[in-house]
Amino acid sequence: MKTLNEIASYLSVINQPKFNVNPEIQGIQVNSQKVTESDLFICISGYTVDGHDFVDQAIKNGAVAIIAEKELNRNDVPVLYVKDTKQTLSLIANYFYDFPSNQLHLIGVTGTNGKTSVTYLLDEIFRCNEESTAVIGTIQMKIGDQVYPIANTTPEPSYLQHSFRKMVEQNIDHCMIEVSSHALELGRVNGCDFDIAVYTNLSQDHLDFHETMDDYLAAKLRLFSHLGNRYQLEQPKFAIINLDDQYAKHFIKATSQRVITYGIDQEADFTARNIQLTANGTQFTLDTGEQQIDITTPLIGKFNIYNMLAAIATAYISGVSLATISLALSQSNGVPGRFEAVKGDHDFSVIVDFAHTPDSLENVLTTIRTFATQKIYLVVGCGGDRDRTKRPLMAKVGEDHADYLILTSDNPRTEDPLTIISDMEAGLTGKEYTVEVDRKKAIEYAINLAKTGDVVLIAGKGHETTQTIGKETLPFNDYLVAQEAILNKLP
Repeated sequence: MKTLNEIASYLSVINQPKFNVNPEIQGIQVNSQKVTESDLFICISGYTVDGHDFVDQAIKNGAVAIIAEKELNRNDVPVLYVKDTKQTLSLIANYFYDFPSNQLHLIGVTGTNGKTSVTYLLDEIFRCNEESTAVIGTIQMKIGDQVYPIANTTPEPSYLQHSFRKMVEQNIDHCMIEVSSHALELGRVNGCDFDIAVYTNLSQDHLDFHETMDDYLAAKLRLFSHLGNRYQLEQPKFAIINLDDQYAKHFIKATSQRVITYGIDQEADFTARNIQLTANGTQFTLDTGEQQIDITTPLIGKFNIYNMLAAIATAYISGVSLATISLALSQSNGVPGRFEAVKGDHDFSVIVDFAHTPDSLENVLTTIRTFATQKIYLVVGCGGDRDRTKRPLMAKVGEDHADYLILTSDNPRTEDPLTIISDMEAGLTGKEYTVEVDRKKAIEYAINLAKTGDVVLIAGKGHETTQTIGKETLPFNDYLVAQEAILNKLP
């Protein structure tokens, strides 16, 4: 707990105001609806709402002080003015919760694809090594066995630092966090003391936010510069880099810390050799230069080998033996909504996957092609109010690698679904396809087309349990919809 004067002093505010009162701050909030008694409310100017417009509600709910960057003209509570409330939020959150990431073994994973898989693989490996874990990312936040829902892949700073404090209090050994480009650009992880930064890959995504690939790359590179310049013996820092990726050299140059590489095509510190891919799993020999060990896992596909290599390198330098790592991977459960086969008594395959970029969709379809004996049916859409330039690319990948394409809605949000689909159609070159705006009907249509030996891939939403249409968020689960469609089809 800190007083308002202590917080103001920490910020080193020029011409620091002298408040008539010096309330004790119980918590920090950026959402006025979540404010409770004795909280500090920080006004953040967002893309759709401005926190400065909700000061009245924050005070009504119990806020005892406000931090703002716009003039509020009020004297009922003390107001501390700063130039940038986003940057200030990270500073205050770290200070208020006593810099908890300094007391954690914090592993940040960034890249376009694979972040969730790598964090979950690490969770399985560390647990197999009888260590306690926490995971923060796209699906949820998990501290030990307790699960918490989160709104963003990487939460805003006050929630994030509060969560880190919980982990410290519960003596968590390792925390794995997905670090999104949005979080890096917006400063959500500023002040976080990362011990290991992991880079998976970079391909087109989020250009609605970053505008160019150079901007997108620059955001991702920040995680590696966040590792800092100080060398230490007691807790060394590492950058884990996918050497096969075309942007690898940029990430290697971005850090002053020890670099560990992994790959398949390039000679790396951790290399996969003698790869055997089947419909039921994967086998390869892990070569570290000094040691070789055979890995057998139920995880399928070359893209999963990259995910495993990233996790293997990270776990190994964190003190886990290769034998334990191999054991964990041999019994891996995978990640919900990531190349997840829909269970049931049917003679064709249905796979649900989160693939929502051209690169990830191509990876999944290429993997399916290695074991598909008959046709591949693809159900795919693109999100509304997001990067429009990848829409025709997504459709083109589907046309090139699937036998039949069903274009549908993903999360259209405030865009017309038909406009989104029209953007996708611009990438097609002539192969027959079907448009079905209703995602449920599109999934049912694909499953009804499937015959013995065929594969249906439902791409784009993966683990998600809702669909956003307009400004309304409705229950929707690709896996459950597919399961019901299969049952309705079976004789």
